[in-house]
Amino acid sequence: MGDIEAPTSTTGPRESVLLSILPSKEFATSRKGMLLIAEVALSFISFTCFAASEAAAFVTAPLLEFLLALFMLFAYSTKFNERFKGFQWPLMDFLRCVSASILYFIISIMSVSRYSDGASRAAGVFGFIATIVFALDFYVIFNDLADFLKHGGESNEEAPRRQDDLSDSDSD
Repeated sequence: MGDIEAPTSTTGPRESVLLSILPSKEFATSRKGMLLIAEVALSFISFTCFAASEAAAFVTAPLLEFLLALFMLFAYSTKFNERFKGFQWPLMDFLRCVSASILYFIISIMSVSRYSDGASRAAGVFGFIATIVFALDFYVIFNDLADFLKHGGESNEEAPRRQDDLSDSDSD
């Protein structure tokens, strides 16, 4: 009987579609990429813990934050945000992080203090960790926006050159 040859391509159509959806390695190892991946993971874990707990009434907030963080991860990793300049992406991301950190803090306190089952306690602990990660992300976004506005809306590379151009050349 004839020999069957193995395909020479290592990735099929399904694998190439999956690889195009996943964030690139350079984005995933960046500070923003790591924060977004942590936000997605913690939101999903918190969502599953709340779904399995007596505090199931709080399941909506982690689900919403999971979906929003997943969308932002997709938008930043595929550079979707650069194609749509009409949206204020940094401001939307900042407001998402501020609201998420406040929501996670409130529902975590309520789930730990009111409910005694293990899933509610675990959801509260993961919610506190998510609060810290979201707060760190909005702190980083705030500092980036403040630096951007401090330099008059110019990128960091152009600001020192402009200041050198405005300096008095007679003082040399």
